[in-house]
Amino acid sequence: GYKLFQNYPNPFNPVTFINYQLPKSSNVKISIYDVLGKQVNILVNEVQNAGNHNIEWNAVNSPSGVYFCRLDAGLFVSVKKMLLMK
Repeated sequence: GYKLFQNYPNPFNPVTFINYQLPKSSNVKISIYDVLGKQVNILVNEVQNAGNHNIEWNAVNSPSGVYFCRLDAGLFVSVKKMLLMK
């Protein structure tokens, strides 16, 4: 099935990796939100093939704090908490 894995490393400074799994070809959107719920980045917004995927988020221009990674794929939604420590 669909799966969003916890980012690694976590906490991170300033780069982290996000892995996710798709059971079938899907329109995928991966967004990063700050603790106030403001969208700060869109890492992926495209149709992707089934399988395992890995992306990198370089938060060099973002302040330390808690962030959330949200995966939207078809009707599936999952959110993971991340901690940026500079």
